[in-house]
Amino acid sequence: MAEYETIIYQQPAPNVARIVMNRPDARNAQNLQMTYDLNAAFDRAVQDDVIKVIVLAGADPHFSAGHDLRASGKTRAGVDFPPVSWWGGFNEPNAHGRFAREQEIYLQITRRWRNLAKPTIAEVQGRCIAGGLMLAWACDLIVASDDAEFCDPVVTMGACGVEWFVHPFELGPRKAKEFLFTADRWTAQEAHRLGMVNHVVPRKELQGFVLDLASRIASKPSFALKLTKEAVNRAMDVSGQQATIEHAFALHQLCHAHNLQEFGMVVDPAGLHPSVRKPAAAE
Repeated sequence: MAEYETIIYQQPAPNVARIVMNRPDARNAQNLQMTYDLNAAFDRAVQDDVIKVIVLAGADPHFSAGHDLRASGKTRAGVDFPPVSWWGGFNEPNAHGRFAREQEIYLQITRRWRNLAKPTIAEVQGRCIAGGLMLAWACDLIVASDDAEFCDPVVTMGACGVEWFVHPFELGPRKAKEFLFTADRWTAQEAHRLGMVNHVVPRKELQGFVLDLASRIASKPSFALKLTKEAVNRAMDVSGQQATIEHAFALHQLCHAHNLQEFGMVVDPAGLHPSVRKPAAAE
């Protein structure tokens, strides 16, 4: 059995893998180690022909507080971990190296998870913030506890939302603008009303509900599940989702360049928690 530093890999039912983000002291904020642990675990589940459905969860109390901006542990994308994308240039200075890093760990790896061949379910409780949204949105289904809250506060950091920019598709354009402009949180009930969340259940019932849903899906033919996911994903691609993400990612990089000139760092420090309010911080 593979061991991971930041996640737990489980098989709680026949044909179901459950990947649990396990940094509760950091509210499951996603550092670089977690990014590549998640990628390895997703690969493991996809390559295991016994597994038909993958659940992504977070150790209590929160699903994920987003990207961990603190400079600790392994932080060099493409150096400390073998890259999974094709950009290169991780050691280049200035915008070149920053663009390469964010292509790898935010854009391309999220796209890779979104396109996994097997159905995925996000099991969301507590806070789901910024990069946590990217994780949930990469999944095919989202089931939320009744106390779950969602937020993308990245505009307060001087950037145009998180790098996986699917807000208009998940929320509708007007609500997407409102939640981005205000950086307000939205509830699980509001997310369900807007069509972003499939089900809202009491927190104590969340894990059992998700496992039952996963098991019902896993009872279907594996190849049919894979091709059905492919058909829906390609419908979204044809509607322009991928082009939207690419365009917004380029604007996100322009925001970084502006902030670097304005503040000497790639985000507006006014929007950062004091613990990361220093030039080394990067979104």
